[in-house]
Amino acid sequence: MATHPTEYAHPEALMETDWLEKHLKDDGIRVIESNEDILLYDTGHIPGAVHIDWRADLQDPLIRDYISPEKFARLCSRHGITPDTTCIFYGDK
Repeated sequence: MATHPTEYAHPEALMETDWLEKHLKDDGIRVIESNEDILLYDTGHIPGAVHIDWRADLQDPLIRDYISPEKFARLCSRHGITPDTTCIFYGDK
């Protein structure tokens, strides 16, 4: 029989949707959608959210591992993400 945790392991890492609604257009906030199903972003997403494909953008195709810190920095830069940006990730899983 499977057991289900009653609480999220790191609740401090979560935010409420009403907070996001109030801060969606704030400078320094970037909403990022990353789904296992790559078609979901095109069917609808949070206004202003950018799409980062976990497979195409975050995985190195040659070494089957995460991309290097340098490639990650370039990916972030392309999406307007700096070290001072608060990033809010969401997705299907």
